[in-house]
Amino acid sequence: MRIDILSVVPELLESPFDASILKRAQDANSVEVNIHNIRDYSSNRYKQVDDYPYGGGAGMVLMIEPIAKCIESLQAQRKYDAVVYMTPDGQQLNQKTANHFSLFKNIIILCGHYKGVDQRVRDLFITDEISVGDYVLSGGELAAAVFCDAMIRLIPGVLGNETSALTDSFQDNLLAPPIYTRPADYKGHQVPDILTSGNTPKVEQWREEQSLNRTQKLRPDLF
Repeated sequence: MRIDILSVVPELLESPFDASILKRAQDANSVEVNIHNIRDYSSNRYKQVDDYPYGGGAGMVLMIEPIAKCIESLQAQRKYDAVVYMTPDGQQLNQKTANHFSLFKNIIILCGHYKGVDQRVRDLFITDEISVGDYVLSGGELAAAVFCDAMIRLIPGVLGNETSALTDSFQDNLLAPPIYTRPADYKGHQVPDILTSGNTPKVEQWREEQSLNRTQKLRPDLF
């Protein structure tokens, strides 16, 4: 998978992709992440990428020209499966969406900033709009990192145990069951006997029951 991220503050994205699973995925060539500074595509001598909104109002708006140049430059080099805009009013990210995008080969992600982007960017270039929640961030960079993390960990070979991602919460519209590790007894608080019994079918049955109970209690909307 190749991911190209467009941003006006690309330094915000350096840390998330330089550690842990996301870094290992890149080192193993499972994914290639390229971060592009939209200012590099500005025709203004001051590298201006934003301007005041037509009709007045507070805040600044990202201009169409630098963004269009960047996207068109990338699309001239390869075919992209999606051009995603991270925005609070987009489709809310969930596990099903992450699964869907993890199968793509090439993706462009545009990070919003200020009051957002010129609507013509969305009309002409964007194929998908994604939100990480009903709240507003200072920019789309952190949201893009969340989106990428959710996708990349699903790529075969990225996690040490490929079945791990398949047992995550929300993969089957259920929350994951409780999990335990050593010690079996911590100050009188013991691991459920079933988990140390060695009876795999019973363990799986217990986990399924726990998932159903937790989901019904904590997220009944998922049923």
